[in-house]
Amino acid sequence: MNRIKLVLAASFAAAFVWTIASGDRVSSQTNKGPAKDDLSELSASQNLALRPVTEAPAGFDNLTNGFVDQAGFNTALETFNEREEFDEGLGPIYNAAGCAECHTNPVSGGISQITELRAGKFNGFVFTDHPGGSLIQSRASDASIQEHILDGYNVQSFRTSLNILGDGFVEAVANDTLIALSQNQFFQSGGRISGQIIAVPVVEANGALRVGRFGWKNQHASLLSFAGDAYVNEMGITNPLFPDELTSNGNPVDMFDPLPNIESLEDTDVFAEFMRATKAPPRGAVTAASVSGEQTFNAIGCAICHVPTMRTAPAGTLINGGALTVSPALGDKSFHPFGDFLLHDIGTGDGIVQNGGPSTRNKVRTAPLWGVRTRNRLMHDGESLTFTDAILRHRGEAQFVTNRFNTLTTDEKRNLTAFLRSL
Repeated sequence: MNRIKLVLAASFAAAFVWTIASGDRVSSQTNKGPAKDDLSELSASQNLALRPVTEAPAGFDNLTNGFVDQAGFNTALETFNEREEFDEGLGPIYNAAGCAECHTNPVSGGISQITELRAGKFNGFVFTDHPGGSLIQSRASDASIQEHILDGYNVQSFRTSLNILGDGFVEAVANDTLIALSQNQFFQSGGRISGQIIAVPVVEANGALRVGRFGWKNQHASLLSFAGDAYVNEMGITNPLFPDELTSNGNPVDMFDPLPNIESLEDTDVFAEFMRATKAPPRGAVTAASVSGEQTFNAIGCAICHVPTMRTAPAGTLINGGALTVSPALGDKSFHPFGDFLLHDIGTGDGIVQNGGPSTRNKVRTAPLWGVRTRNRLMHDGESLTFTDAILRHRGEAQFVTNRFNTLTTDEKRNLTAFLRSL
C-alpha cells in the first residue's frame, strides 16, 4: 500500500469550499487548504476553447499512439508482458507475477476478470486499515506467510482490474479541467451530483500534489507513481519510489525473500512509458439502436458522470509537479472515456479509506465506460453481470438517474443496452 498519506480533498458544497482530508497515517496536518490556483496546470494563455484539437488514436491493435516509436512500444510491451520469478525480484507475497496477468483483455493493457481483495475495520466512526495495509495479497511463496483477513475486520471488498489503455491521455488532462468538471456537475444535477476532487502526492516529484485520477480510489495522479505502487503492491517488487517491503498481516517476510534489494526504476519507467504510449479503447459497431440508446443515456443524466468527451492539456504543459511535460503525441487531444475520473458515492462504495481521507470511505471513481463491451463483470467489485444490474445498483448521488431509468420503456432500455455494448 502507498505509505505516503499526505492528502488534500476538495469537497464542493454550494460555495465550493476546499478542505483538507488527512489520511489514516498522517499527523500534524494543517486545516488550511490551498486556493484553487495552487493546483492549476494551465497558464492564462492556454485557453483550451481557442486551441485546435485532434482526435486521440484508438484501437485494440498493440500499436503506439506516437508517444514513442513502434520499436520502443514493442520493447515496452515485451517488458509489460514478462512474468517475474522469485530470483528476479518477485516478492514473497504478491497478487500476480506480471502486469499482463491482470491487464490483458482483449490486448495487453486491457481489463480482465482478476480481482484484488481489500479489508479493514470500521467501528461506526473511524476506519482502520487491516494489519499490513488494506490490500490483502492473494499469493505467497510459502504457505506459512499466506495473508488472510483477520477476525473483526468487517470491511471487505473485491476490486476488479482496471483498463489502462489510453491512460496517457488521462494523465495529460490538466487539473483545471477536472476541477471545472466537478463544479459543473453540481449545477448540471441541481446539487445532487458533485464529483470529489482529491489531491494526492506525485511520488517522483517529491510529493508535489496533483488531482488524483488513477485507481478505484483515485490514489494516484501520475502513471509513474501508479507503476511504482503496482510493482510493490501487486508483485512485491520494491523500487526507489516505494522502497518498503510488504508484510504478511503486518509480520515481516524478509526471510522468504531471495532478492530483498530494492530494484532500479528501469522496469517501472518502462511500465509507465507503455501506458503513456497505448491507444485509447476504440468504439465498437454503431447501429441505429445504439444511437437511440446514446440519446437516452444523455437524457436521463448518465453523461453527467460518464462524460463522453475530454481533452488533454496543450503540448508543452508541465504536469505531475513539473516532473513531466505533455508531449505532442498526447497534447491537445480529444478522447472519449465516458467517465469523469472523480470520486462519487453511488451506494456501492467499498468502505476503504486510502489517499482521500474519511470523506472518501464510501466513494469510488466513476468507472470509465470506454471498452466496457470487453467486460462481463461490471462495477468496481465485478458483482454486476448485466448492464441493467449495474444501473440498478446506482444509489446515492445517482439515485435520480436510476429512477429515470426505471421509467423507460422496454425499447428504450434495450437501446440503452445496445449503446453500452458499442463502447
